[in-house]
Amino acid sequence: MFKAVREAFGGTLGMRISGTDWVDGGWTVEETAALSAQLKQAGAQFVHISSGGVSPLQKIALGPEYQVHLAKAVKDASALTTIAVGLITEPAQAEAVLQRGDADLVALARSFLFKPRWGWEAAVALGGTVDSQHQYWRSLPREAKNIFNDAKIGMR
Repeated sequence: MFKAVREAFGGTLGMRISGTDWVDGGWTVEETAALSAQLKQAGAQFVHISSGGVSPLQKIALGPEYQVHLAKAVKDASALTTIAVGLITEPAQAEAVLQRGDADLVALARSFLFKPRWGWEAAVALGGTVDSQHQYWRSLPREAKNIFNDAKIGMR
């Protein structure tokens, strides 16, 4: 099926896969890595590794970065661009996942639902910058005033 989609669509294409279903005798990270390698051969450019949510028998030990090890295992085994998730909530934590090489990208969902400007906070915390519409230029607190690229703030 993936090959058919790849033939029909020439843009960036990948798949979100469960790294494990957290059930004894169920889907394993090794199977996810093997599937990811097959997807790469079929023309996938990335895999997004999540997990669980498929069985009432699952036993998930929740905690910070609880799914990151799955992304790392898939990345190492498949050499495919890999996206990690799993209670990654703080900018330094997301950066550490990338710096350790556990994943190539970090996806955030709940953090953005709670803090829609999480990316701005990450830019402040990590010394980065972001592009924004000029209407936002005056919205920042003084300690964050340098995160907007090319901002020109006039008189107040």
